[in-house]
Amino acid sequence: MNRIELHNTLPCVFEGRDVKSEIWLQDVVFQKEETYLVEASSGTGKSSLCSYIIGYRKDYLGNICFNDKDIRSYCVSDWIAIRKCTLSLLFQELRLFPELTAFENVEIKNGLTGHKSRKDIEYWFECLGIADKMDAKVGRMSFGQQQRVAMIRALVQPFDFLMVDEPISHLDDENSKVMASILMEEVRRQGAGVIVTSIGKHMNLPYTKTFRL
Repeated sequence: MNRIELHNTLPCVFEGRDVKSEIWLQDVVFQKEETYLVEASSGTGKSSLCSYIIGYRKDYLGNICFNDKDIRSYCVSDWIAIRKCTLSLLFQELRLFPELTAFENVEIKNGLTGHKSRKDIEYWFECLGIADKMDAKVGRMSFGQQQRVAMIRALVQPFDFLMVDEPISHLDDENSKVMASILMEEVRRQGAGVIVTSIGKHMNLPYTKTFRL
């Protein structure tokens, strides 16, 4: 996939409102190999945007297209393939399994994709300062530690676009810097595009363009 396009897209709950946005009700194109920041205030649809693009929600007006094809035309098997090989998303709420260990949460996806070796995964855990938490239950970890686990999980697959929804909200500056470095190294290796959302604190990345939601 080379492009994600939004054409007059708007969450259904915003219909009839006076919406001032550089995303909603606009023609917007996200290009592969580019890095985008979507800045938003709380309640303006930031997480909804990610859910629409990944196909989890359809309660929007207008159109979203991948390479000119409207995503409403995709069937379940299409979405399975897309989420496995084309799009990766780090959810704001993380969606980790609290009863599983940090490594098990990552390995669930890596077992499906076979994208990274255990050595690669252990290296990321080490870089992010949570190597000692690999065998710890996620439910007993801090939210900042969980964010780092969720980032590793988001990276253990092939993707054309990586979306990260408020990825460093609970991280200090040093861990944010390390996470950004790991993210961009993998993104460049895959020749992918990045869409980062934020309501304030955001990764320091070489953004191609910033949109105000």
